[in-house]
Amino acid sequence: MTDEPLNLTGQLLVAMPGMGDARFDHSVIFITAHSEKGAMGLMVNKPAPDLRLSDVLDRLLEGPGPSDAGLGVHIGGPVETGRGFVLHSDEYASVIETLKVTPGFALTATLDILEDIAAGSGPGKALMMLGYAGWGPGQLEDEIARNGWLTCAAVSELVFDLADEKKWGAALNSIGIDPLGLSAAAGRA
Repeated sequence: MTDEPLNLTGQLLVAMPGMGDARFDHSVIFITAHSEKGAMGLMVNKPAPDLRLSDVLDRLLEGPGPSDAGLGVHIGGPVETGRGFVLHSDEYASVIETLKVTPGFALTATLDILEDIAAGSGPGKALMMLGYAGWGPGQLEDEIARNGWLTCAAVSELVFDLADEKKWGAALNSIGIDPLGLSAAAGRA
């Protein structure tokens, strides 16, 4: 039997009710990196209120905005909330730097992806995030062991295509769990 470390890169974390951190209530987080040094992820179902990609582009770029000015911006997590990330389909690669996370998913954090999105030459599917969720060594594993999170496979349709408010339930359904059956409180026999 091998004692390989847990690697959740490219997986989804699904917040359990009552996990104790309101910032992650009903969140679904795509894990972009996970190793013995810690983990990083992006919430894929928490839209930033009243903020659109066109607003971000207006501040950063000169010239016309994107063809889809209504594309929303998500709260990626509580760490470095002024830093932007684009989680996207893997057919696109920045000329500067793109991290291929797993088949179907890539991450770019350079300005050129926003320029490409504005020009209509960006990735086919994308979510713009501000901030990220981060865990130190062993912290995520501990939170999972304390039933703060469930894990499931990340599929493009769930991450990119579903409405934000449906992603949490869909992620739970993907592992055979009915969200209505979950409780925030522990019971007593």
